[in-house]
Amino acid sequence: MSARPLLVAQISDLHIKRPGELAYGRVDTAAALTRCVDALNRFTPRPDLVVITGDLVDVPSVSAYGHLKRLLTPLRIPFAVVPGNHDGRGMLRDVWPDRAGAAATKAHNLIRHIDDLDIVLVDSTVPGAAHGELDAETLVWLDSVLGKSTTRSALVFLHHPPFATGIAHMDAQNLRNAPALGAILSRHKRVRLVAAGHVHRATVTTFAGVTATICPAPNHAVTLDLDAGLPPSFMVEPPGFHLHAWFPGDGFGRVVTHFVPIGDFDGPHPFFDSRGQLL
Repeated sequence: MSARPLLVAQISDLHIKRPGELAYGRVDTAAALTRCVDALNRFTPRPDLVVITGDLVDVPSVSAYGHLKRLLTPLRIPFAVVPGNHDGRGMLRDVWPDRAGAAATKAHNLIRHIDDLDIVLVDSTVPGAAHGELDAETLVWLDSVLGKSTTRSALVFLHHPPFATGIAHMDAQNLRNAPALGAILSRHKRVRLVAAGHVHRATVTTFAGVTATICPAPNHAVTLDLDAGLPPSFMVEPPGFHLHAWFPGDGFGRVVTHFVPIGDFDGPHPFFDSRGQLL
């Protein structure tokens, strides 16, 4: 195991509005993103990459994407983005043309390489719909990209979770053709993680034999309603992001995912005094 793992921070569901607007008339998503960027810049050791898994804006517009770009300008870490169901592919490419993976009407699929690790970003959006699906071209692309190596580890990021969470109104919007993704993962054992967004909650399970997570949001959380007793709703809970630490080693190494809360907290405080005695 290396002394220092490769670190991939994941943030998701930023839902940036036009300047001065609040999400749902209540949530200042711009202020939340500013706090998140500050937390990422202050984090030690600095992550190697930030992946943003969709819903960068709440309603696609030139104004909202311009505001998003300004808010992310202070981020001192390289980042890559994949769209969510609230995004517009064409506008997203207009903001960051150097990050475009294909023509404006096609899926925004990207790959980034960090030393011996491949970061694969897969566009699960369906234009005009809330649910997710990987189109035929994306499935071929993903199978081809993962098939290019039998030695490098890979982490796969997308917006829509390929598994049910138990939150009914969100599960209705998840990845519709998850079995097709699962079949590809079963053929390529180098994938160590499938990381999604969309649900605004820190969640972990397995999918197709691979660890699968959902990233929390920096602003608001979908209410954890597991008996469908409430209408679709949100809570203003402690914000956070995920930090995926990849440790190289035998085979394809291993990934440890940490939930990192956003905010100022008391500490750190020592456990031991100068003589090594427990305080």
